[in-house]
Amino acid sequence: MQLLGHRKIENTLLYMHLANSIFHDHDDQYVSKVARNVQEAMQLIELGFEYVTREYHDGGKLFKKQKLLYLDSQS
Repeated sequence: MQLLGHRKIENTLLYMHLANSIFHDHDDQYVSKVARNVQEAMQLIELGFEYVTREYHDGGKLFKKQKLLYLDSQS
């Protein structure tokens, strides 16, 4: 716990709970991309995409990234 800079795990759990309740959407939507080579895979990972599957027969690998839903600041 100290390695990550957390003083109290309770505070971390509280913030995680708040973030999950504010930003969690029951209809999870994802953006998907296919990487055909190592360079494309590296770019997707740097953009926050998550590796999903093994290699397909055509050599592509599937990545996903959750769509972010922003709260309307005017309401």
